[in-house]
Amino acid sequence: PVCEGFGKVMGIDEDLVIPDKSLSVYEDAVMCWKGEKMGEYKKHFIEHCSKYNFPIHRPYFELTDEEKDVLWRGRMGLYGINDFFKFVEENQYKIQYRVMLARYRGKTVCPECKGTRLKTNALYVHVGGKNIAQLVALPITELKTFFDHLDLTETEAAIAKRLLLEVNSRIRFLLDVGLGYLTLDRLSASLSGGESQRINLATSLGSSLVGSLYILDEPSIGLHSRDTDLLIKVLRQLQELGNTVVVVEHDEEIIRAADYIIDIGPRAGRLGGEVVYQGDLAHLEENSSSYTVRYLTGEDKIEIPPFRRLWNASIDVKGAWLNNLKGIDVKFPLHVMTVVTGVSGSGKSSLVRDIFYQGVKNYLAGGSKQNVACKSLSGNLSLIKGVEYVDQNSIGKSSRSNPVTYLGAYDEIRKLFAEQPLAKQMAYTPAYFSFNKEGGRCEECKGEGTITVEMQFMADIVLECENCHGKRFKPDTLEISYRGANIFDILEMTVDQAIEFFSMAEGNQEKKIVKRLRPLSEVGLGYIKLGQTSSTLSGGENQRVKLAYYLAQEKTQPTLFIFDEPTTGLHFHDINTLLKAFQALIDKGHSVVIIEHNMDVIKCADYIIDLGPEGGKFGGELVIAGTPEEVAACNVSYTGKFLKEKLEQK
Repeated sequence: PVCEGFGKVMGIDEDLVIPDKSLSVYEDAVMCWKGEKMGEYKKHFIEHCSKYNFPIHRPYFELTDEEKDVLWRGRMGLYGINDFFKFVEENQYKIQYRVMLARYRGKTVCPECKGTRLKTNALYVHVGGKNIAQLVALPITELKTFFDHLDLTETEAAIAKRLLLEVNSRIRFLLDVGLGYLTLDRLSASLSGGESQRINLATSLGSSLVGSLYILDEPSIGLHSRDTDLLIKVLRQLQELGNTVVVVEHDEEIIRAADYIIDIGPRAGRLGGEVVYQGDLAHLEENSSSYTVRYLTGEDKIEIPPFRRLWNASIDVKGAWLNNLKGIDVKFPLHVMTVVTGVSGSGKSSLVRDIFYQGVKNYLAGGSKQNVACKSLSGNLSLIKGVEYVDQNSIGKSSRSNPVTYLGAYDEIRKLFAEQPLAKQMAYTPAYFSFNKEGGRCEECKGEGTITVEMQFMADIVLECENCHGKRFKPDTLEISYRGANIFDILEMTVDQAIEFFSMAEGNQEKKIVKRLRPLSEVGLGYIKLGQTSSTLSGGENQRVKLAYYLAQEKTQPTLFIFDEPTTGLHFHDINTLLKAFQALIDKGHSVVIIEHNMDVIKCADYIIDLGPEGGKFGGELVIAGTPEEVAACNVSYTGKFLKEKLEQK
């Protein structure tokens, strides 16, 4: 009744009260117990906690649940953190206490149900010695073990027979799609796209439908090669039940497992849209115009680099302990391409994003303490002057944002249009050609070209603007043309078309435009339109637009670039292009760290950090770190096993 089934309430946030969990109580881990007056609470706690054997010099993250309970809830004659905030709440009539309370308030675990989301009465019911909250908190692999060894009386077994059949089959389906590391109480919002899709796949298997058509869009996203084999088995099971399975996919293993291949191409955008090949794997012919066929037959391939770059500088993470990480020590080399690998749920994102990236970012922001979940972050941090985390989030917040505004190319295009004779005559400035400001844009649709009609309880309807007919600008703005093309025509061009169009002229302004646009073509995005809204770009495309932005910047300061699965949604040919872009960054003196499952990227790394060996609580350990050859020789590494096959394909 307190949290209404959410498991969380607005209260005192542990992460705000104790931001740096590597500190002990004695070292001022409790943020609110600082200063002369508030420090009295810390002093009192240190003086009286010995009665309860509380270790004041032990880092917070190493405390047991009972010791944390002593710190938060206090004991007889010992004031804890909750007592301190009770005092603050009682004095809320004073402004400074209201401010303090607001500073530490956030979403916190419900004190009544302890995050289980159920009333105490429901938790009194036990099956096999565990209540429902304890069962849903177990990883699916452990849940299977629990039900396999569940000991029931004859009556209980008769009652549960049908239920157990359903429970066990659903658990098996989740394991089959490689999701054994998840817990059942995990929030769906925290799942990746690939995980959500594979849960839907498990649901479809559970329903045992026959004669259905299943269409899957890249189900291998975020999957390690080990789990791809499991996924192929699941897709086969669906087909063998009597269903038709259509998969949109770039993964080589899944393509090779298909009964029938339809390849669209030969290139992207206006140079694509044709069926280049259709048939089975056995009838692939050489000298095809299809890139897919050329890679499958081995005519084209992603070459293994002739040598691995050597390194002598690194950033060292010691004692990383977040989520399932087990206090590991990891070296991240600088000025080379480092790839972090491991099966799904092995702790890659926790290590790279939450510890390594945040720690380096905090260091560069001037923090003496990195405030991240590790004992220390040391090494050659002074050699890095900037850090960029390139993920798949959208590049713009506005519905009018697009790749050319993000790269600054549109600014140069607007300047070029403002220099045209008619524009000068009409005194139009570059700002007049912007669809973000009032002036030359259509004011009916505010430069969007479309009008959204809100339908209250139904989905919104998007209509073409009746005033500008989708052209985004006023008629007088569209009268200004450059070599026969107005501003709308330019925005309708693809990146490659625009490069071709502006390269025909020798002017200084045209060269600037081409220079800004070329990085988009170099990362394989020559097919997108200049005016294409950023919300229509896929995650992989967003990531490559960001990469193009950094390539275009020509930063001279050594920067650390961190990429989170950049090959998502990429064809073999595009992966080759992407690897060239990474090499270009390293040649400019930058450092590249990549979280990746794709073996073609992993085999091109200078250094690999392999986490595992499994996902969830059986992961979080450093399996091996070294060159691809060293990882391939490691018998306990799943990555090594599949990498060995790739390296032998020379």
